[in-house]
Amino acid sequence: MASNYQNNPFTLTYADAITANEPGKVNIHPVKYTQHQTGIDVVANVYTPAGYDPQKKYPVIVVAHPNGGVKEQVSGLYAQKFAEQGYITIAFDAAYQGGSGGTPRYTDKPQNRIEDIRAAADFITQYAGADASRLGLLGVCGGGGYSIKAAQTDKRFRSIATISMFNTGDARRNSYMRSQKDSIQERLAKAAEARALEARTGEVQYTPEFGAGMTPEQVAAIEVDLYRQGYEYYADTHYHPNSKTNSTVSSLADLMEFDVNTNVDLINQPLLMIAGEKADSLYMTEEVFANATGTDNKELFRVPGATHIETYWKPEYVKQISEKLTDFFDRNLR
Repeated sequence: MASNYQNNPFTLTYADAITANEPGKVNIHPVKYTQHQTGIDVVANVYTPAGYDPQKKYPVIVVAHPNGGVKEQVSGLYAQKFAEQGYITIAFDAAYQGGSGGTPRYTDKPQNRIEDIRAAADFITQYAGADASRLGLLGVCGGGGYSIKAAQTDKRFRSIATISMFNTGDARRNSYMRSQKDSIQERLAKAAEARALEARTGEVQYTPEFGAGMTPEQVAAIEVDLYRQGYEYYADTHYHPNSKTNSTVSSLADLMEFDVNTNVDLINQPLLMIAGEKADSLYMTEEVFANATGTDNKELFRVPGATHIETYWKPEYVKQISEKLTDFFDRNLR
């Protein structure tokens, strides 16, 4: 379920991706818009369904990509899947990342990522044929966590779904699987030092890019599935040059105070949370789901046999997830 970005005219990295816009089929439309709150230019791909007629009205879904991801990877895959089912969809690059604007590059702050989602809704609900009253939201990995936060207060989103949701704040604060709680203060101090350096000299410090300099043997020896398979996905099978897994060190100050698990009870919309049964990140989805007490229309679906990264690409899992998502959005947006 992968394709070399160089062989696709839209640089899409997933298998069975659109290679040309043809009449009567699902089409892809690269767009650029400006976030009116920040003034930052964002690039995105809009997918329109087969037989698209701008005079008709279609349900709409915003798809938010994982941490370090770009629109040409998993968010584009699921955006295309929904367009195949009759939806207008948008997959965008987060501000400061991918092909979007914003400096310093790879600033990664939760408030920016939440604004990205709201700005995508601003744009796509004004797109020809979009029915703003039938707007859904899908977030993958880190984009799933930010989608939970966006949906708490933005009630334009009538239904919310996540795939392999990642609580970025908890992971940055306590480390993945809460393995480094004893070094929180040390890491906060480094973030503060990095901000002071930026203010004083303009020099921007960056965290190491994930897996940089590792040999294939070293990657294969990584015991944590998310890290091992994540490296393989981003650095090899679904590589895209705009996809970077590092961030400014100063961003850590904002990331470490953030937590998806706050105010989850504000979600009163239908909610579907999907995660791999064997994902080492499953605890994140389970915790947030338990805290979503504001809606009775909610479901947690554990994909049998799947790990976190495998929900991004593995054919049998993508099929199950796509069918589950389509049923969910059809029931709540159609």
